[in-house]
Amino acid sequence: MIKRNIGFSNLTAGYLFPEVARRRREYVALHPNAKIISLGIGNTTEPLSKHIAAAMSNYALSLATPEGYSGYGDEQGNSVLRAKIASVFYPGLAEEDEIFISDGAKCDIARIQTLFGSKVNVALQDPAYPVYVDGSVVIGAAGKNTGNGYKGITYLPCTPENDFFPELSKVKKNSLIYFCSPNNPTGATATKNQLQTLVDFAISNGCIIIYDAAYSAFIRDESLPKTIFEVQGAKKCAIEVNSFSKPAGFTGVRLGWSVVPKELKFADGASVNRDWNRVMTTLFNGASNIAQAGGIAALDEQGLLDMKAQVDFYLENGRLIKETLEGENFKKAGVVSYFTGNGPYVWAKFPGKKSWEIFDLILDECNVVTTPGSGFGPSGESFVRFSSFGHRSDVQEACKRLSELQL
Repeated sequence: MIKRNIGFSNLTAGYLFPEVARRRREYVALHPNAKIISLGIGNTTEPLSKHIAAAMSNYALSLATPEGYSGYGDEQGNSVLRAKIASVFYPGLAEEDEIFISDGAKCDIARIQTLFGSKVNVALQDPAYPVYVDGSVVIGAAGKNTGNGYKGITYLPCTPENDFFPELSKVKKNSLIYFCSPNNPTGATATKNQLQTLVDFAISNGCIIIYDAAYSAFIRDESLPKTIFEVQGAKKCAIEVNSFSKPAGFTGVRLGWSVVPKELKFADGASVNRDWNRVMTTLFNGASNIAQAGGIAALDEQGLLDMKAQVDFYLENGRLIKETLEGENFKKAGVVSYFTGNGPYVWAKFPGKKSWEIFDLILDECNVVTTPGSGFGPSGESFVRFSSFGHRSDVQEACKRLSELQL
């Protein structure tokens, strides 16, 4: 009989979002009249831009005509969309054949983990988006669960004490380094000098950076890089993933991309770009043609304006949450919150309390769902994440309830 995958037998990291949902269901079962507001999972809430939705609708309707029907597209993605991404996000930094269209950044990260396999060293920011750990566990690269992380993963604490930028000397040579900026969950955004330090370290130590830029559209500080390829040398050591999920509201539509430079090589000199092309054409049949029509519309003049307005809306929600967490009730309890204005999350530390304790307190007293920081890694303990993704009226009501919370 086939044995169970060792990765799954050790899988405990992936409990975070299912556990949040389970506790919410249990609470609702006990309090059926409670009006729950979610500031938890980072799911967009506002309607799609009419301009972008119309492009997808028109494309879908054209599929019912002989001249408009399309079947399989290129697994690497629509060439028009690839060219638009190159010109809008990477002018002079990446070429069309270095860009691969996908069904989202999370899916790309899973395929990247397949590309590098189970024998690779893994290092990541702590706290971090759980898929970096969970996917490494599933592929078999994480090693044994120690009860406080995984033996095969190097955790790089990113805390207020180090300005949310890790000490890289702990990273083993020839590692994959997962780095997200703006970060999920802390919201911290790396400076160009910090990214240069990261790139220089990776080149010197034979590492490859998996750079998650899914929140780059939220960066409003023009001094901060929106792509790692703004940094000298990055094309020799980095893969970047990005997505339409947050700026265009495509969390359900599913459309993203990866950038794999042709300069990026394995230790034996083989092309990572060529092998990535093979992974994408073997394990993937290409993003939806309808979704790609929406992506093309999102990158024209009107679409870019619509996406900016959408992001600005969520950033204002974040400002309201941050303002609430600076209220007297939170100050007296020693709560410190972090919101840069360049990302969609507010990260808050509740001294002396466990993350799940805070989660339960806010749910019980305010009927507001958050995300426990400990689920993002050991360094997330005593923090919770507040998401700015929500209807304005819901965010305002949640802030009113939070302002009355007794800690």
